[in-house]
Amino acid sequence: SGPPIALSKVEPVQEITKRFSGGAMSHGALSAEAHETIAIALNRLGGKANTGEGGEAPERYRDERNSPIKQIASGRFGVTPEYAVCASELQIKIAQGSKPGEGGQLPGHKVSEEIARLRHTTPGVALISPPPHHDIYSIEDLAQLIFDLKQVNPYADISVKLVAEAGVGLIAAGCVKALADIVHIAGSDGGTGASPLTSIKHAGLPWEIGLSETQQALIANDLRDHVRIRTDGGFKTGRDVIVAALLGADEVSFGTTLLLAEGCLMVRSCHVDTCPVGIATQREDLREKYAGTPEMVMQYLTYVAEDIRRQLAQLGLRSYEEAIGRIDLVRQYVTHNPRADVLDLAPLLAQTSKTPGKFSVKRNINYFGHELGDRLAHDSASILENKTSISLEYTIGNTDRTVGAKLGGLIEKQYGTNPPPGSVQATFIGTAGQSFGAFLASGITLNLIGEANDYVGKSMSGGRIAIRAPENDAGAPTLLGNTVLYGATGGELYCAGSSGERFCVRNSGARAVIEGVGSHACEYMTGGTVVILGPCGANLGAGMTGGQVFLFDPTNCFEDLLNPQLVEANRLSSDENRVVHSLMELHQEFTQSEIAKNLLKQWNEINGLFWRIAPKNEVAGIESRAEGTLAKR
Repeated sequence: SGPPIALSKVEPVQEITKRFSGGAMSHGALSAEAHETIAIALNRLGGKANTGEGGEAPERYRDERNSPIKQIASGRFGVTPEYAVCASELQIKIAQGSKPGEGGQLPGHKVSEEIARLRHTTPGVALISPPPHHDIYSIEDLAQLIFDLKQVNPYADISVKLVAEAGVGLIAAGCVKALADIVHIAGSDGGTGASPLTSIKHAGLPWEIGLSETQQALIANDLRDHVRIRTDGGFKTGRDVIVAALLGADEVSFGTTLLLAEGCLMVRSCHVDTCPVGIATQREDLREKYAGTPEMVMQYLTYVAEDIRRQLAQLGLRSYEEAIGRIDLVRQYVTHNPRADVLDLAPLLAQTSKTPGKFSVKRNINYFGHELGDRLAHDSASILENKTSISLEYTIGNTDRTVGAKLGGLIEKQYGTNPPPGSVQATFIGTAGQSFGAFLASGITLNLIGEANDYVGKSMSGGRIAIRAPENDAGAPTLLGNTVLYGATGGELYCAGSSGERFCVRNSGARAVIEGVGSHACEYMTGGTVVILGPCGANLGAGMTGGQVFLFDPTNCFEDLLNPQLVEANRLSSDENRVVHSLMELHQEFTQSEIAKNLLKQWNEINGLFWRIAPKNEVAGIESRAEGTLAKR
């Protein structure tokens, strides 16, 4: 290092705290009061709070309680177009540092009415984001999700959260090539406010290992100047942050220490909902004991920033920026313990032959570009201000991706979940690319004459999608790909054809009528209504905790298809009979479906061939009893 410099020559605290962010601790793991305290504190310091994967109360979106980093995780809890457009960063959670290999968890006794409303789920029912992420099987899927998010919110940075493990550098390089703006390396020492101790002990690797490998891999592949690197994993002091900077981190996240700053006593009862200071609990009686304030969190982070300034001065550096990647300023500490000193840290401190680039890319955002989705948004912009109804028609090809997302984002940014003054009917002829109708909002109807790829209606919150085959089709068509209505919270889908696998995974409120589905339909569904009028694959309703499915079963073979762990099947009541009849009429109206037309003609003869599949009543009862038992303790 160079000779020490005067502290007055180091950049001010206000510049350093801009590089701070909160860990991904969800509202659900934390109480609303604790979650909002962290958001307010970081916003006032110029940093960024992270929602975690539990969504966020819409009433927070437009004031200082808003979390600028909003996480898009496996289960997409509470992800709507409005949620996406009210972020300055959208984080794709691939893995979790505190427990790699497992998804996020929230025990049923922490899923209160409030949490269930925000996550579009059922009170008292445990939630999990499964490790095999249902929309990311390859780097191409990740690139598609990044594209989706940049369509719905072009002004947000996209970060990908990875875990410190062997080979993470190669994965990080792939994320950068998929056009991520930030790579987040999560270390093993982070905590969690919802998971059992067995999930977080002896799991993962230290952040230093993952960060060093990521820095070296990005430099070796000439990608370092295309991305910012952020890391977390039990950061406490200014020295921790300085070491991270020297190893290559542009930014750092704090988790547990923020909870300590607002009053956490480390009782380690987060997962059983008995936090005595009202931080990691949803119980009203315990939340009343919460005494934290934004000023407490701000004071701690300001102290850390001052500590960083002192360390920079001692190293002869004038700013955090000058410290990034200065591996020459790090050496292995000799402990004089024979066993400890056997450990060789040279690979972490290896100097690269290339000069490390610093992040310098500035994106030129053209809000209405050349994508078909951009054209749709541009042509429909008048419905945001005028009570006009517009009819549009386009030819579509399989390279036209995420059509509808940009317009959905514009509507919900201006009107929230309320419909705009006008409406648009857009008809597309051809083969739609991936994510057709993703992030769709109220006031939009998309009619497709042709077929569509994967992810149709992903995260839609309103509007309608109607899909039918061309007039000259051979019949019995498969018109949709896989993972349709993934994480949808509202809207309608009518398809006069069948779909691939995982239809309506994590559907949380959309209505759909489909004429055939593949395996794993309605997996992890938490709300909404689905009518299946044709063949169905195996494992129907796996992990389903809400909503309902109406299955037409003329051959009486549904028992071989149903996953009975959480759901049961019954014949239709008179009310349910009317619901199915009404949805089939709409389906026939919007798609000119011959199947629906013929079934409606024979309705009195065939309505007894439908099954209603819904969660077992005992599920919520068991969880409610568990919640009551814990409340008495």
